[in-house]
Amino acid sequence: MKPLDFVCHEGMEALPASYRPLFEAAGGRSIFVSESWFANFERTVLKAPDKARVYGVESAGSPTAALVMRLARPGEGFWAPVRLEALGNYYTSLYGIVAAGASRDSESIEALAAALGSGRQPWDVLDLQPLDEQGSLYRELPGLLRRRGLLVQTYFCFGNWYLEVGGRRYAEYFAERSSSLRKNIPYYTRKLERSPRSRVEIVTGGEQIERVLQDYENVYNSSWKTPEPFPEFIPGLVRTAARNGWLRFGIVYVEDEAAAAQIWIVHAGTASIYKVAYDARFAKLSVGTILTAKMMEHVIDVDRVDVVDYLTGDDDYKKEWMSHRRERWGIVAFNPRRLRGALQAIRNIGGRALKNALNPRRAGSTPATATKA
Repeated sequence: MKPLDFVCHEGMEALPASYRPLFEAAGGRSIFVSESWFANFERTVLKAPDKARVYGVESAGSPTAALVMRLARPGEGFWAPVRLEALGNYYTSLYGIVAAGASRDSESIEALAAALGSGRQPWDVLDLQPLDEQGSLYRELPGLLRRRGLLVQTYFCFGNWYLEVGGRRYAEYFAERSSSLRKNIPYYTRKLERSPRSRVEIVTGGEQIERVLQDYENVYNSSWKTPEPFPEFIPGLVRTAARNGWLRFGIVYVEDEAAAAQIWIVHAGTASIYKVAYDARFAKLSVGTILTAKMMEHVIDVDRVDVVDYLTGDDDYKKEWMSHRRERWGIVAFNPRRLRGALQAIRNIGGRALKNALNPRRAGSTPATATKA
């Protein structure tokens, strides 16, 4: 088997064409590791002096895996650490290794760990999240980094509620919901339908995209949610999803006024509920609940998805719609060979753990905790 090499590329646009099949294969399983996802994030969120970096593992020049990262330069103050982080933030519901398949995952992760822990990469703190706790990156990387003298913690990010459809039709699924949902949804839906100027639309692309984006913005600004810190990210994601055939954009109109909006992404057998919002003035009409039911019916009966995923958070209302819960976790590592990395380690883990890491004859490894750096 050919040896693996480590290569660093500056940003998504600098990636050689040889990486495209790798991203297509990985993106075929999850939008959150697709080239389209990272490109939109880099374009609409990342600001100087931070830089996107793609850390690739190659075999005879052919990529086998990659991590898409952000090199965050120090903030104000001499002691601010250089952070090497997953290219993501609160918009990111899942992060992972970009790989064509599982056949060489362990080798690729070991090559990445060797390179990241070699001391040649200029970082004080390494932070990867949110990760699938059952995935190979989360299971294997912490131990590999510890073996290279780094101090490592794992930490809880959030709960993730999802539905396993199991081949059911929507009517079967709905019959299993709570009595309050089974009672209220038909009642409020009939009430909405009695008005000739009220309706539910589900848009998947075409010339309507800009109209529904404006309607979404109006709803969002009238909702309980805080303003988007990166206002171009969601429009960029919607346009990207529409181009790729992933978009399911639902809107409830009451008297021709947008009252609720939801952005769902259907890809690889999964319907991801990405954004939900409703105008507070229409809360008594349960417009958000009506729209969720209509979207569920569409993705189950029309798209025939296998999974519906509520993505981020343990909000109580998600339990009414979903069937299962899993968790997303993170990995944070501190580089004790750099002064600011050592100070961050002391702050987050403690001096004894730092001494153990710097003295290989001292026994013990850093335990996993739920503390974020």
